[in-house]
Amino acid sequence: MKILVCIKRVIDYTVHIRIKADGSGVETQNVKMSMNPFDAIALEEAIRLKEKHKENISEIIVISIGNKDCQETLRQALAMGADRGILIEAEEDKTKNLESLHIAKILKKIAEKEKPDLILLGKQAIDDDCNQTGQMLAGLLDWPQGCFVSKLELESVSDNNNRKITAAREVDGGLEIIEMDLPAVVTADLRLNEPRYAALPNIMRAKQKRLDIINIHDFHVDLSPRIEILNITEPPRRKSGIILNSVDELMDKLIHESRVL
Repeated sequence: MKILVCIKRVIDYTVHIRIKADGSGVETQNVKMSMNPFDAIALEEAIRLKEKHKENISEIIVISIGNKDCQETLRQALAMGADRGILIEAEEDKTKNLESLHIAKILKKIAEKEKPDLILLGKQAIDDDCNQTGQMLAGLLDWPQGCFVSKLELESVSDNNNRKITAAREVDGGLEIIEMDLPAVVTADLRLNEPRYAALPNIMRAKQKRLDIINIHDFHVDLSPRIEILNITEPPRRKSGIILNSVDELMDKLIHESRVL
């Protein structure tokens, strides 16, 4: 059994985002980058599944799409416990225009080549918050999908004819338990697990692990943008609040100033 984990290099979640002066995007020069937190959770889950079913899960492959700097993120994933990495390398101007559908189409071609039994992704990337790639990929592959998964269990792993996966996914009314046949696509929610830190010996060993680099144009996917970003601005600053001394004062402001009553 083989697991494919998709990861994205994004601006670190601790960094204060700065908008470019011309409003064309966010500033990325000399900005700390890291693995998308939801993708790190997906990778951690793949590693835990392999540790639990080590006789049946043969390989964890991590894949990323972006410029050569993404090799650093892939090496981090290999240090955490992945077995092999694939970088779909693209020029900087191409990566800025990549949309969820472009990514899903490329991942579909990778899946057809690698033939994984399970594809894990973060439910969304923290830079664009699209929350679309996993669903689009499942649709293109015509595989079952489990989104926003907070618990994952493999069943009948040794039976190639009856392999199933059980997932608990978060919905508006609580938790929904679903059972899917493999192969399947799963997107990880925040509460699925807490990713581990890579130990120094594993970081050193990761340098020797295989990392394949493929040019994005080798997939012959139409990368023309379907969405045009006109301008990016910061959200308006919230006005400071005021302290009221009584309920009567609150009611007066709701009636005469806010006019909500």
